[in-house]
Amino acid sequence: MKKLIRFLKDENGQGMVEYGLIIGLIALVVIGALVLLGPKIRDLFEGINDKID
Repeated sequence: MKKLIRFLKDENGQGMVEYGLIIGLIALVVIGALVLLGPKIRDLFEGINDKID
């Protein structure tokens, strides 16, 4: 029982977990932005490419 209580009170590694969650959230935001803006960016570059040709 003492081991369980000690395990529940242990906060080692908590900071790394929080950093991991923050990085995961940032990754989701970046992926979402790319999904939403991807077609517009592609059209922009295709337009530039057409003008160059």
